[in-house]
Amino acid sequence: MAFWARQISIWCSSVKTSNVANSIQRLRKTHRTWMQLDELSVLSLLCTDNRFLQRGLKTYRPVSLGSRLQSTNSSNGQIVSSESNLLSPVNHYQQQAEVIPSSDTKTLYEVWEDTPPSSALEEISEEEAVQIVAEPPLPLGSFTLRDYVDRSETLSKLVLLGVDLSKVEKRPNAGQLLLRLDFEKDIRKRLLFLKDVGVEDNQLGPLLTQNPYILAVDMEALETRVAYLKSKKFGKEAVARMVSRAPFLLSFSVERLDNRLGFFQKELGLSVQKTRDLVVRLPRLLTGSLEPIKENWQVCQVELGFRRNEIQHIVSQIPKILTANKRKLTETFDYLHNVMGIPHHILTKFPQVFNSKLLRVKERHMFLTFLGRAQYDPAQPSYISLDKLVSMPDEVFCTEVAKASVKDFEKFLKTL
Repeated sequence: MAFWARQISIWCSSVKTSNVANSIQRLRKTHRTWMQLDELSVLSLLCTDNRFLQRGLKTYRPVSLGSRLQSTNSSNGQIVSSESNLLSPVNHYQQQAEVIPSSDTKTLYEVWEDTPPSSALEEISEEEAVQIVAEPPLPLGSFTLRDYVDRSETLSKLVLLGVDLSKVEKRPNAGQLLLRLDFEKDIRKRLLFLKDVGVEDNQLGPLLTQNPYILAVDMEALETRVAYLKSKKFGKEAVARMVSRAPFLLSFSVERLDNRLGFFQKELGLSVQKTRDLVVRLPRLLTGSLEPIKENWQVCQVELGFRRNEIQHIVSQIPKILTANKRKLTETFDYLHNVMGIPHHILTKFPQVFNSKLLRVKERHMFLTFLGRAQYDPAQPSYISLDKLVSMPDEVFCTEVAKASVKDFEKFLKTL
């Protein structure tokens, strides 16, 4: 009997809430004697586990194992054996434990039924199958963000803002970055910050399309960089224009921004005001590579023959000349200076001619030459300025400058 007492103690301490019925079955298979054990008697032993009581059964009065092994018979005063107690009728234990209501007893016996748990292979009716809603699984790997839009709140809201995910996913690690960010925790406050800076709603989408990495920049760093620009006397409208037109501007540290401004002021010899005006008109000068800027500056000095002050004036009027294609720049200058005979000081006065298409300049110059009106010297009569030559539409150019009809101009172009 001591052996069985130890076994009962071990089983009672290891029983779990979810497998009470399985524990009872293992007890029954241990020895044939347990086949005659009443379920309610065993339950009174198992109810000492608090987790089992939490399943909704009524709390039993605690009955120690020793009281079951040795209990005094009230009638004759003799010690009753543990075996007789375990095999005693149910009424004997009703005096020591509270009676389980009929509804709980019914539920308890349902738990003890030898019904296997539901399986994924279990057959179900067509009506039950229709009611099952299976959401598409999130792809483990994909080459496009399109597969994640319907399942990602961040991506879906960025699309509503106008972000072009087809361009974002082409940038290194940009797609993985957006999938890791939470819209409410990470993105919302940065969008509100950009709006406070002055970025318009319709500019947020293009800005984030070009620079999605700004969504991971620390808020304190963003505020510090905007404060630096304001300390350099850039107004609020100027800062908003610079941030909108140069999406990577706020991704640059204060040290890099300061070095870029210093480059234009020292290397190009521009004043503080001209430097400020230059970067406001073309803020990409602060974020782009400095190599083409240095190269074009040398080309204007060495190959084109402009003086330093002339280049400074041209750059302040047409900042794009610093980032223009070198070949296009030299070809335009060669035609204007060597073919049309326009000197440097007139080109410096009308630098916008370098932004015009060379084909348009050639067609109109040849038409004026055909009419005998190609005169670009301000000191001569019938002078035609470069501004009128390149900026006017064909109708105005023909009637006011060439003194001819549009049809005559079109017929002439067919002869070229």
